[in-house]
Amino acid sequence: MSSGPFDLRGKVAIVTGGNGGIGLGMAQGLADAGADIAVVGRNETKSSAAVAELRARGVRAISIATDVTDKAAVAAMTGRTVRELGRIDILVNNAGINIRKPPDALDIAEWDSVISTNLTSAFLCSQAAYGAMKETGGGKIINIGSMMSIFGASFAPAYAASKGGIVQFTRSCACAWAADNIQVNAVLPGWIDTDLTRRAREQIDGLHDRVLARTPASRWGASADFAGIAVFLASAASDFVTGTAIPVDGGYSIMG
Repeated sequence: MSSGPFDLRGKVAIVTGGNGGIGLGMAQGLADAGADIAVVGRNETKSSAAVAELRARGVRAISIATDVTDKAAVAAMTGRTVRELGRIDILVNNAGINIRKPPDALDIAEWDSVISTNLTSAFLCSQAAYGAMKETGGGKIINIGSMMSIFGASFAPAYAASKGGIVQFTRSCACAWAADNIQVNAVLPGWIDTDLTRRAREQIDGLHDRVLARTPASRWGASADFAGIAVFLASAASDFVTGTAIPVDGGYSIMG
């Protein structure tokens, strides 16, 4: 089936938060490389539009509305993916939210919500996909971190904690599942033009100009900038790459 290191024909990918932003950008890249896609998201209207777009690229695609913080719902989601698409080879853990408040103003329910959506969901989905990947001889897990995996920010204590946790969780899974031929890596997006960051620009004075000033590429990232890294980390091209955390940030994290 496969004719090159980046060929994903015959592979099946689950992308959580795959109906928009970075998740959809990754799903589009995976589809263009030949992978069938299960789009997991809460907004069914957006998911339906994403599925139509992915099918237009010539692959099978389905939408599964799932609460990725609920173990039973996640088990049902992975079960349905195997039933309808045949297997699970790739998992992109991209579901995420942010609540922008300083630590002293953050309510425990808000903390729990962010940690659960951003970090616990990656644990639940990875655990649920593990058996299917092991059964077919291997797999690829791509966890979405953030610049907040590296830096602190006064307005993002729960988000930063969750994204720092993503990197360490990635490393643990990479060590645990290497013997099963499952590679686990993290991608750390910089400042990307998405719905989430548009809200940040409304809430944080001067953010837009500060981002441009610090980014060597002199622009905000786009969702399409994640197609290539998704294909690389999902394909045989990265079979000897595991436990890494790769910034996709236009150079933001290397600037002093």
